[in-house]
Amino acid sequence: MTKFEEEVKRPANGPLTELNNNMQEVFSQYRKMRQYADYLEYELKQKDEHILKVENENSFMRDERTTFDSNGMAVEPKLQQQALPVVPKYVAEWIEILKTKGLKPLKNPETYGETGFTEEKLQNIVFWISENQEDYMRAWLNGYTVEKPQLFYLKHIDMSKRNSINDLYLKKYIHADLTENGEHRLSHTMSAKGMYPPKDCCAFTKQEIDSMETGSYEQIEVAE
Repeated sequence: MTKFEEEVKRPANGPLTELNNNMQEVFSQYRKMRQYADYLEYELKQKDEHILKVENENSFMRDERTTFDSNGMAVEPKLQQQALPVVPKYVAEWIEILKTKGLKPLKNPETYGETGFTEEKLQNIVFWISENQEDYMRAWLNGYTVEKPQLFYLKHIDMSKRNSINDLYLKKYIHADLTENGEHRLSHTMSAKGMYPPKDCCAFTKQEIDSMETGSYEQIEVAE
């Protein structure tokens, strides 16, 4: 072996091997990225197909419901409007008070003392809202229909039996001063047998009746 051959030897494989390993890692990472890109492309294609399917179904439904005017022009179908929620009168009053004062719908009635409501009415508001939260928010946002409670005449049983001409009904003085408890003063009025007295002063709600002792009275439903 010549001196030149002794001095010039084949270099070690270390750096080349390291470079080769790095390249293999790069290629491996590239293949993974390519596979992920293919997966995303497949997902997008699936979503596009689903969107197209839904649009076709909606188009079919519109075609099924489409009506035509006298000129033969298609009329876009109107969606059926959902009925407004029915709320008690005191809840309707509460909503209007809050809106008038620019307050939020979830203001606690029991901590708000500027309504003029009795404590019992405020408690009724709290209970109704807690039991009908969805209807309350719909009423706040979209409007409402005020509930018409069933009314009753209260005919005094014994006094009506003793009177051969008239029946006697409980009456509230709606134009007189209220009692210390904020209630109407009560008396009786006569009405001919088979006839009923005026509703405005002689008809009571179930809630009013439950707050009184009415064992000696017959409850008669007020017809609409």
